[in-house]
Amino acid sequence: QVQLVESGGGLVQPGESLRLSCAASGSIFTMYSMNWYRQAPGKQRELVAAITSGGSTNYAGSVKGRFTISRGNAKNTVYLQMNSLSPQDTAVYYCNARGSTGGTHFAAWGQGTQVTVSS
Repeated sequence: QVQLVESGGGLVQPGESLRLSCAASGSIFTMYSMNWYRQAPGKQRELVAAITSGGSTNYAGSVKGRFTISRGNAKNTVYLQMNSLSPQDTAVYYCNARGSTGGTHFAAWGQGTQVTVSS
């Protein structure tokens, strides 16, 4: 079993910043990628940012230049630095991890953390 714990969401005003954190634990042999998704009310869940074990990153066009995904010094941790937030960024943000336990591939999800951008 692989567990993800997220933190860092909250209420901010437009133009402000937030940093989300995610830590994965459990039977992880290899981590392929750690990713951030978000889901706004009435919308589908979308990929926001991804980082592979090799450090390659990928961003949704709507956040490119404003959000930065990075790996932490602690193993299997990932951060999402969000700058210049706008009301359109309001959503529940989910951490996702894909990897292998050594015998089985897994795709694990965190519980989600609410990000609200409002004046």
